[in-house]
Amino acid sequence: MKLERHSKIVELIGKYEIETQEELAEYLNKEGFNVTQATVSRDIRELKLSKVQMDNGRQRYVVLQNQDSFSDKYIRILRDSFMSMDMAQNILVIKTVEGMAMAAAAALDAIHFHEIVGCVAGDNTIFCAVRSVDDTIILMDKLKKILAG
Repeated sequence: MKLERHSKIVELIGKYEIETQEELAEYLNKEGFNVTQATVSRDIRELKLSKVQMDNGRQRYVVLQNQDSFSDKYIRILRDSFMSMDMAQNILVIKTVEGMAMAAAAALDAIHFHEIVGCVAGDNTIFCAVRSVDDTIILMDKLKKILAG
C-alpha cells in the first residue's frame, strides 16, 4: 500500500501544483488513500520531496532530478567543508574550510548538477562556472537545501 501511495504522490505532484501537506492529503483521500497529514509528512520525507518556487512566487512540491545520485558521502563532504557562497553573475564562489575546496569541488562534480559547467578549486575557494545568472540562483537554492538537511 505504501509503494502505491508513494507512486500516486509522485504522479499527483507532477500533475498538480501542490503547495501544502494538507492539500496533498486531500488529493490522496480523493484517490482512495485514507491518509492523515502525519502520514503525508512521513511520505514526503521518505520520498525526499522538495519545495521549489514557481514563477508566480508560490511554492510547490517536486521530485528533484539527480536526487538518487546524491550519495551521502558527497553531501557529508559538502556539509563538513562549506563556509559560505556568493554569486558573481554566472560564477558561484564557494568558500570552504582550509584544505577542503578540492574535495568539495569533486563532490559537486559527482552530484552532476545540470547548472554547473565546471569547477576550479584552490585551497579554500571554489569557482563554479554556471550556465546562466538564473541557473546560479537555482543552484544556490539547491545547495542551501542540501546543506540545511
